[in-house]
Amino acid sequence: MSTAVDVDAGELAGLAAATFPLACPPTSPPAAIAAFISANLSPERFAEYLADPSRTVLAARTGGRIVGYAMLIDGAGTDPDVAEAITMRPAVELSKLYVREDSHGSGVAAALMGATVAHASRAGARCLWLGVNQKNHRAQRFYGKHGFAVVGTKTAPMGPHLEHDYVMALRL
Repeated sequence: MSTAVDVDAGELAGLAAATFPLACPPTSPPAAIAAFISANLSPERFAEYLADPSRTVLAARTGGRIVGYAMLIDGAGTDPDVAEAITMRPAVELSKLYVREDSHGSGVAAALMGATVAHASRAGARCLWLGVNQKNHRAQRFYGKHGFAVVGTKTAPMGPHLEHDYVMALRL
C-alpha cells in the first residue's frame, strides 16, 4: 500500500471510471453515471484531489499496476444529515474505496481498509465514516465485516437523480 502521487492521477481516473459504475444501483441512469465520472473522476480532478492537503489517496498495486484505491477526506463535511449522524470528532471520511473487478476477492479491499483505518488512527481521528448506497448490499456487508455500523442516512445527487445512502461509522 502506498500514498498515491501526482503521476498516478491518470491511472486512478481510469480505475475510478471502471469501478464507480459497479457500485451504482441498476436504477441509476447511465447518463448520470457518465456525467458524474466526467465531473468528479477525471485525471484533472484526481490531480486536484492529490494536491489537496485535506485528502489522502491510498493505492494498492499489483505488478506495478494500481488495482484499488481509497480516498480519505479530513472531517465530516458540510452535509447536515452527516453532521447529525457523525457526532464523534475529529472524523475522517472514507470517500471512496474501489477495487478492479478482476481483483475482487483477492484481499485487496481488506488491505485497503486496514491501511485506511491505520491512516485515520494515526491522524488522530476518533471516527471513520462513509456513505454507501442503500441498494449496495455487497458494500454494506464488507463495511459491516470491518466494524462499521449504520448511524444515519443522506441523499446524494447524481445529475437530476437522487441516490439514497446510509451513513456508516467506525469508532477508532
